[in-house]
Amino acid sequence: MNERKNEEFEIDLLELLQVLLGKIWIIIVVTVLGGAIAFGYTFAFVKPQYTASTLLYVNNSNISVGSASFSISNADLSAAQKLVDTYVVILKSRRVLNEVIEESGTSYTYEQLNNRISAASVNNTEVFRVTVTTESPQESEKIANVIARVLPDKISEIVLGSDVKIVDYAIIPASKSAPSNTKNTAIGAMAGFVLACAVIIIRFLLDDSIQSEDYLTDTYPDIPLLAVIPDLSDSRNSGYGYYGSSRSHRERSKKADGKERE
Repeated sequence: MNERKNEEFEIDLLELLQVLLGKIWIIIVVTVLGGAIAFGYTFAFVKPQYTASTLLYVNNSNISVGSASFSISNADLSAAQKLVDTYVVILKSRRVLNEVIEESGTSYTYEQLNNRISAASVNNTEVFRVTVTTESPQESEKIANVIARVLPDKISEIVLGSDVKIVDYAIIPASKSAPSNTKNTAIGAMAGFVLACAVIIIRFLLDDSIQSEDYLTDTYPDIPLLAVIPDLSDSRNSGYGYYGSSRSHRERSKKADGKERE
């Protein structure tokens, strides 16, 4: 019983594959069209983004935050990570970012600049990277370096005993960080391919018309097939059907008349 089910499922897969191969030109056209649409939309409507980053190091020996005090060795990486999370919160505070906006001379609001800044530790160390992404490479570099100048003083004011130093200043990015035309084109082409295959398969599965003699003989093996109506539009069936019967009848009539005359 199980072998029969597996066999029927395998036959269905082969049939679906044949249907897809029969419509391969549609799949190719839709795939190319999807990639072209994705590339055109990305190129024309998606603004490029540029990312600049600066590195900061925090000497966190004998640090106190409020009433709590703690010291972290190089081996205590989990505590170092928590400390970096504290600095990230301070960085994204309204007090710090408003000062960054004022010193950089940009027109961003606090919410807009907050969405364009990210920060995280580098490999769970006491060095953390501040990343700024905007639509201008010069603006990204400028904001990142303003943060590098403003943030150490703000952290020292809030986290007593901390000593923040700049490891590396930001530079003007030479190329955009997003979007990727190649990636978006590939995604669009893949979406077109999947859409075309899905539509073809769904239409095939919903089609309840009889396509061939094999369908009847395979679906109803116990019922004999008495007759088949040929496709008169098919040149291969020119010898059958009404046209073929009429032509053969005329030929037989001509031959009979010829014999009678002889």
